[in-house]
Amino acid sequence: MTAVDQADIFTANPLGKDTTIADIKDSFEFLDDWEERYGYVIDLGKQVPAMPAEHKVEENFVHGCQSQVWFIHHLDAASGKMYVLVASDAMIVQGLAAVVMCAFNGKSPQDIVGFDMDALFTELDLMRHLSPTRGNGLHAMVKKIQDAARSAL
Repeated sequence: MTAVDQADIFTANPLGKDTTIADIKDSFEFLDDWEERYGYVIDLGKQVPAMPAEHKVEENFVHGCQSQVWFIHHLDAASGKMYVLVASDAMIVQGLAAVVMCAFNGKSPQDIVGFDMDALFTELDLMRHLSPTRGNGLHAMVKKIQDAARSAL
């Protein structure tokens, strides 16, 4: 989990800034069924800026995911806010990562560590609609991000 100094990679990410958890909750309430919600989650994933290839290395790889997933972060020294970027080779996983980025981007490491992602997943009813392996991978992604936030404290 490399801390990256190239802040522009992170500032280009609209997730957590232009698209928030409140937006996701509102959209989920508006959408009638899970097929539409999956489509929305996949569309969220399309908003994620591409991760430069040099960051797709073993050190940044998220183990425990069914798909290939990488994670990098940046701690803005001036504001004390942390920004994350997650990349996956699977569209639905990229979308799920987008939900996670909406929750974590622009928050302090302390807020990230204290955030109850399971409560959010329950509120969105996400875990019930994911395969067990996909759910385990999502938890592995959240754990890796929260571990990085703990290290930044």
